Amino acid sequence: MGQKLVIVESPAKAKTIKKYLGSTYVVEASMGHVRDLPKSQLGVDVENNYNPKYITIRGKGDLLDKLRKMAKKSDKVFLATDPDREGEAISWHLAKALNIDTTTSCRIEFNEITKSAVKNAIKNPRPINENLVDAQQARRILDRLVGYQISPILWRKVKWGLSAGRVQSVALKIICDRENEILNFVPKEYWTIAVELKKIKEKSKFLVKLTTYKGKKVQINNEEECKKIIDDLSNNDFIVKKIKKGNKLKNPLPPFTTSTLQQDANRKLNFSTKRSMSIAQRLYEGVEVKGKGSIGLITYMRTDSVRISEEAQSSALDFISSHYGSSYVPKERRTYKGKKNSQDAHEAIRPTYVELTPEVLKDSLTPEMLKLYTLIWNRFIASQMASCIMDVISVDVTNGDYLFKASGSKVKFDGFMRIYDYANEEESNSISIPELENDEILEKKKVIDKQHFTQPPARFSEASLVKVLEEYGIGRPSTYAPIITTLLERKYVQREKRNLLPTELGVIVNTIMCEYFKEVVDVDFTAELENKLDYIEEGKGKWQSTVDDFFKPLKESIDIAEKEISKITIEDKVSDVPCDKCGKMMVVKQGRFGEFLACPGYPECKNTKAIVEELDVACPDCGGKVVVKRSKKGRKFYGCDNYPECKFVSWYEPTNKRCEKCDSMMVLRYSKAKGNYYACSNNECKHQITEQ
Repeated sequence: MGQKLVIVESPAKAKTIKKYLGSTYVVEASMGHVRDLPKSQLGVDVENNYNPKYITIRGKGDLLDKLRKMAKKSDKVFLATDPDREGEAISWHLAKALNIDTTTSCRIEFNEITKSAVKNAIKNPRPINENLVDAQQARRILDRLVGYQISPILWRKVKWGLSAGRVQSVALKIICDRENEILNFVPKEYWTIAVELKKIKEKSKFLVKLTTYKGKKVQINNEEECKKIIDDLSNNDFIVKKIKKGNKLKNPLPPFTTSTLQQDANRKLNFSTKRSMSIAQRLYEGVEVKGKGSIGLITYMRTDSVRISEEAQSSALDFISSHYGSSYVPKERRTYKGKKNSQDAHEAIRPTYVELTPEVLKDSLTPEMLKLYTLIWNRFIASQMASCIMDVISVDVTNGDYLFKASGSKVKFDGFMRIYDYANEEESNSISIPELENDEILEKKKVIDKQHFTQPPARFSEASLVKVLEEYGIGRPSTYAPIITTLLERKYVQREKRNLLPTELGVIVNTIMCEYFKEVVDVDFTAELENKLDYIEEGKGKWQSTVDDFFKPLKESIDIAEKEISKITIEDKVSDVPCDKCGKMMVVKQGRFGEFLACPGYPECKNTKAIVEELDVACPDCGGKVVVKRSKKGRKFYGCDNYPECKFVSWYEPTNKRCEKCDSMMVLRYSKAKGNYYACSNNECKHQITEQ
């Protein structure tokens, strides 16, 4: 039996697959794409049916030569790239480069890198799916036409080096639109009234909230209206009018899709979308597990399906029964309905082996890999468990024509919440309610009136932006992380705490795009284009006509923009720091890791300086100044300006507050649940203070 060659994208994937195949198989990595459109030119023949010109990617020549020699020596070549459009396209390009007939059974795919999945794929090779390749090719050419046709206009009219992206421009518009909503928001005053009540002759109190007056929803606009209602309440008793008790089932969430994984990892672990996908890729391709070698730990991480295989479901149910008991197994197997436009070719994201619990793997994974794997494992197992049963009670209390309500709940049977908890707004506001009887008169302890102002919509976090992109149908699972990463790298958007804000540059680019390239930034148009790419994948449309329908009106817009856009000058901000080489006042420039000072006399004077941001806080170790610094990856941290003599560093912002318990420095921290709060810098002391 002769040699068989299997080509995958990465060395990690190659290593994992190799252990499942016999000695007659050679597994090599292509290191991603081997051919692409040239960087130095458009690479698309617009006059000749948008024919693409593909070239070997720089640096891949030697690798392709090696693969060609190995392919010639092999009786069979299997292309085992990822199971999606991009993976299909990589296989197609490999086939073209290695002179493999794409209509032969040369393509294998698997949703998880396990022995059974790999062996089954080898037994069932297929031809390359030209429809998938065409869909990817259409996306690539559309993106190239937007980028290479619009970007030069931005270079000439705004700033050299700017670029426009097809889907990124829509995402930028969504962020800018939200910022405009916030800037134009006019807060409106309103008041709420709650009353603290208790049973007569008992101590325990509970809170009821005013909801309606004579059957109509109460809206209190000012203090005067509020005082009038409070005066009215003193004229009548608080009487229990309705008590409703019962059980409520709380069902688990479905297993993760790409979008929901990115959202949860951002909210719970503070991982960026890029970081989440990078870690998930490593878990999918294979990790060295002690005593077992390299194992693919999760299924393919680019998916919008919530479906799972029967085999995986059976394994999960057996695990739940043996580890938690039969009461945690649902009476009927769970099935989840995917979104309308979801591609159901893949499963949801789940662990490949349920018995490999986070506890089993804790010594084999890095801390960040373990955190993400735990999130995936818990969500999957919980999705197959019995529902949580809640005891719920709701109470209506009247005072004359005013109606007050209170609701409470407590867990009767935890079910899936034993391993994966989530609370909705109703449960978060739940209170403890004593045993009450109809027509019972309650004693008023105090009336709580509060003034509020309506709040503007929140800025997007990475999680909420991904959610909106998915809801609008913009992009697909593989594109959410690159969209956000590109906006940040181009400095069109910046992070402030966990929020995404448009920069001055981003606002200028968005303004131009909205004025001259309306269709490119139109949400509905972009979503419809995504649908057309799906039709191509399904064999229902031709890629050339889809590209042509998009490009013809775009070309007209480009011609108009070339003539009409006026030159926009973005002035560098002048600092108060003189250049110590030539005396000119240095200006603020944007670099890879944020802002820095540069001499405006460049290129004659090339002096640069870091911007040192000082805190009004003394170093706890030596009394020097605490300054803001950046790590090699651009992450902000705090250190002493006497470094290297003083080695004080902190990831959290030091303050002048002292801990009441141990007198150590307090640092400012943030969590979604608490907001800003102060925590003791002494790891032995857990003292915290919520910011007022």
